[in-house]
Amino acid sequence: MLSQSQRTAILELHLKGVGTRQIARALKVSRAAVKKVIRSQSSIPPPIARPEKAEPYRQEILELYASCKGNLVRVHEELAASADISYPALTAFCRRHGIGQKPTLPAGQYYFEPGEESQTDTSPHKVKMAGRLRPVQTASEVLCYSHMLFFQFYPTFQRFDCKVFLTESAKYFKGSCKRKMIDNTHVVVLRGTGADMVPVPEMAAFAERYGFEFQAHKVGDANRSGRVERPFNFIERNFLAGREFADWNDLNQQAREWCDKVNSTYKKHLRAIPRELFAVERTYLKPLPIWVPEVYRLHHRIVDVEGYVSLQTNRYSVPWTWIGRQVEVRETKDRIEIQCGIRQSVCHERVIDTLGKRITLSEHRPARGQGVKRSEPRPEEKTLGEMVPEIAGYVSALKKHGRKYITVALRQLLRMAREYPRDAFRSAVAEAAHYGLYDLDRLERMVLRRIASEYFELETKDK
Repeated sequence: MLSQSQRTAILELHLKGVGTRQIARALKVSRAAVKKVIRSQSSIPPPIARPEKAEPYRQEILELYASCKGNLVRVHEELAASADISYPALTAFCRRHGIGQKPTLPAGQYYFEPGEESQTDTSPHKVKMAGRLRPVQTASEVLCYSHMLFFQFYPTFQRFDCKVFLTESAKYFKGSCKRKMIDNTHVVVLRGTGADMVPVPEMAAFAERYGFEFQAHKVGDANRSGRVERPFNFIERNFLAGREFADWNDLNQQAREWCDKVNSTYKKHLRAIPRELFAVERTYLKPLPIWVPEVYRLHHRIVDVEGYVSLQTNRYSVPWTWIGRQVEVRETKDRIEIQCGIRQSVCHERVIDTLGKRITLSEHRPARGQGVKRSEPRPEEKTLGEMVPEIAGYVSALKKHGRKYITVALRQLLRMAREYPRDAFRSAVAEAAHYGLYDLDRLERMVLRRIASEYFELETKDK
């Protein structure tokens, strides 16, 4: 079929007196087509009056589309029983008549002034670290005007990790934009979505410190955060491809260096270098506060019997004299600070992975021969020696021949010495020592029998 421009050219040449054969040669079309256009005297191509094969089955196709839940393959299978229509003909008919087709809306574009907005988000990736492939969370932030990029990797992305990343990005950009666009993540959102989002008070206070406010885009409106969504594929296919890392510090350090390189590279879609645009935007950023406090997470623990404090399956040593005491654990990005009281504290390098590792410092263990001496008497034994020194021999024999744990046995013996009359207690212990009796429950019954006969008058029945 000839186009409208070809038909117009044919009519104009015909009006100038050019012959049919000459017009056909000039436009490289057939003479029959030229004659047909001249006869019609119209530059508009005629409509094609060709019936569609699927038109008689339109209603049946609509019903099958609803019952098959929009699956055109199933619609064609069901329709094949009553109509001889190919699958391409069916899909073309549905496209032309808008059956199951959503209208394509034109894409919009967002414009941002310098320092107006930055966008931050996370995405899961797989990283080869220490010889094995492991999942990580990639946190990224992009300045919307200059397209400056900064990203880091974390094993998880909780509220603590979010504050660590936002602090690092603020230091990298040497300031913050007025608005920080996020998705509707529970890390920041307390309730609501989009414009009605209310941040968690902890995160709102954090944002106030750096002079910005959180704003969430509408649910399903991914284009609103397109500045930060686009680089994730770029990171996966360029930075992570073919790279292997020793540990988390090596991974994040290489990521920072790669950001410096990328931000200094010319971008075709910007027709500029992000670092040069950032020179303009930096003057509009909210400056960092005079003092940037270190982000930390606070825990309270009790030192276990081995002299360790457990934190996320890893165990950190403390001085052995702290066993049984409550301590305050402050977890920062790189360190674990353990404080006992006001003046006593120890510091460990933080283990990021939950590996069940045991981190021990040599100064936290007593030197050989300076530990607790097993020969020292227990506190209960000392108290018994002061209260009833006559039973010292029985206590020594009880420690050798008693069936209960020695601490439990000594506590039970101390309780009897405190609760029962002293003479009855001494007499019962002397008899038990004579017969080699170390069952303390039976010893207590012997004491009670003496008390009943010596200190109470029992009524007897008249014969």
